[in-house]
Amino acid sequence: MKSSNWKIQELPGLNAQNQAQLAEAGIHTTQELLRQGGTVAKRQRLSNQLHVHIQHINKWMALADLSCVPSVGCQYCGLLLHAGVSSTAQLAQMPLHRLHNQIRRLQVKTFRRADLCPDAGQVAEWIRQAKSLV
Repeated sequence: MKSSNWKIQELPGLNAQNQAQLAEAGIHTTQELLRQGGTVAKRQRLSNQLHVHIQHINKWMALADLSCVPSVGCQYCGLLLHAGVSSTAQLAQMPLHRLHNQIRRLQVKTFRRADLCPDAGQVAEWIRQAKSLV
């Protein structure tokens, strides 16, 4: 199985300034981010410390959580978040056909190409691995 602890630079949606801020706070990996932002109070403290809106912290936490699913990683965590899945627990509960359709609609809307959508077997593997993590 692939690693589920990624360098913070590999998470999608973090610019160089965000990465530098996290590094200054001692956060270099997704697991460190999950540890330091594991509760609402910790996320608020991190938001205040980094002078970043709490919504950004929540987004980064969701991406880090989804990246823990080995077959999702940093490659697909952003796709899942944009498709409406915000946690590993939520992914584990998603019906395959519904999630695959959501992802396909997102890919068509964004890129006007359904062929870029991960196939149903790959999405099923994400769900299976998420179930084993929760």
